[in-house]
Amino acid sequence: MTHEAIFDESATSGGVWNAVVPEGMAGERLDVFLAGELRESGLSRSKLQGLIKAGKATVDGCVTTKPRLVLEGGESVSLLVDLPGGDLTPEEGDLDVVYEDESLVVLNKPAGLTVHPAPTQTENTLVHRLVHHYPGMLDMEGERPGIVHRIDKDTSGLILVALDEGTRLDLSEDFAERRVEKHYLAVVHGVPCSTSRASHGEIEAPIGRDPRHKTRMAVTEKGGREARTAWEVLWSSPDRRASLVRVRIFTGRTHQIRVHMAHIGHPLMGDEVYGARQHKQWLRETGCDPALAPRQMLHAWRLGFEHPETGERLDFMQAPPEDFRRLMFHLARTTLRVGIVGMPGCGKSALSAMLERRGVPLFSADAVVRELYAEGEDGWVLIRRRFGAEFAPDGGPVNKARVLASMRESAEFRKELEGIVHPLVDHRLNAFWDAHTGATVAVAEVPLLVEGGADVQNEQADIAVGVRCPEDVRRGRLMARGWDDATIALIESWQWSEADKLSRCAEVVDNSGTLDDLDREADALLARLEGEHARREAEVRARIAALWGAG
Repeated sequence: MTHEAIFDESATSGGVWNAVVPEGMAGERLDVFLAGELRESGLSRSKLQGLIKAGKATVDGCVTTKPRLVLEGGESVSLLVDLPGGDLTPEEGDLDVVYEDESLVVLNKPAGLTVHPAPTQTENTLVHRLVHHYPGMLDMEGERPGIVHRIDKDTSGLILVALDEGTRLDLSEDFAERRVEKHYLAVVHGVPCSTSRASHGEIEAPIGRDPRHKTRMAVTEKGGREARTAWEVLWSSPDRRASLVRVRIFTGRTHQIRVHMAHIGHPLMGDEVYGARQHKQWLRETGCDPALAPRQMLHAWRLGFEHPETGERLDFMQAPPEDFRRLMFHLARTTLRVGIVGMPGCGKSALSAMLERRGVPLFSADAVVRELYAEGEDGWVLIRRRFGAEFAPDGGPVNKARVLASMRESAEFRKELEGIVHPLVDHRLNAFWDAHTGATVAVAEVPLLVEGGADVQNEQADIAVGVRCPEDVRRGRLMARGWDDATIALIESWQWSEADKLSRCAEVVDNSGTLDDLDREADALLARLEGEHARREAEVRARIAALWGAG
């Protein structure tokens, strides 16, 4: 035997637990060691102490009645324990059968269903349903007939069950020798990366009982057992708050995936045991409904093994259940970020305001600059620090006339000023996008968006919408605001031509008519933008579904 605890079902009125004490657990008390071995059975330490005192425990074949006996490591420990629940009573209940033959069955277990009876769960388990559907399993001994491995109650997915004693022994050996291949899908907080910054890696860290919380497991050197997990990021949400990770386990420690992913700082979403802090933070920052992650989001996805009778290689894959998919699709939701651009006086502000009246969140770069130029604000402070009080005087905002005159006189001054102001505007824009991630469409009016490199699928906007207007109409509007020909020519010289701007736009709105005409254009534009958003979301959903549908 190795360090694995086993259950010997030779006793008729109960069962015998056998285990070899790992060398790393030298110095551990007998009752503490057994509490760890039998943690999944639900037996309390006080109950175990009573069994030891009653002469139910042996160490290297000798009966001991001392719960506080100090172990040296390497001993063979046995405990005779009466199992709860008596004879199994078959219970009706659905089974999602993926494969079955005379020897074994592969099932898709739903989340929320306990695999086998325990002191805290004496009915309504998978085993109770199994013996109803496969009465021959009642001929197998013990309270866990056919069970060769287990997955947590709140984990969904594939589980392999033997239908006769010979198959159970063969499959148990395959699991013990790590010949069975098991892959899981997990939704984790954040975006894991390895020390090489790669999107995959391995975790080799021993797992044992958490010394501070006896009901939990943890990565621990003292008393920990070898545990190895490989992971790979398949997809990350646009806000990088969550990732879909494929996980393969090479050992079968209790809560191994949950413990290992938490150990590297990326616990499973919905795991309130090993990721409570991150889960609460996610709910608080996103305002999401807790029902989106009602359990640890872990799914036993793929299972591969050799049939013990035929030697045939069998591989199975099961797509995750509805709650898992619902969370993934929610995480994939994005706001269609729309940049409104155009030449001075084209009507882009009017169009933006019309969209805002229709409930679309609006960001105005010009409005942000006005805020930044107010006395004491970041723009005012930086301009004063760099150019002096004549540009940012006491008792007032940035002197725009003085700034414009200097920009007219010096291209170097203009570039320096843009180097100060543009990053501040970009920061506000990014905050605006983050604040409206729940919206279908959000709009930013940024005059120099395309000049700054913004285009379809870039960091600042998903698409650009251009507003086209006859030049004579534009110039008339600008002159009505007090601009002269020289000022118009100067401002336009700092921008791309209308033709170049519009060539970078996915949508172009014509503003050669009246305001009523533009209002109708706004309706039509919004409908197209919402359609584009729906199309993109459908594409993302299809890509995500393909991740767990592919081999």
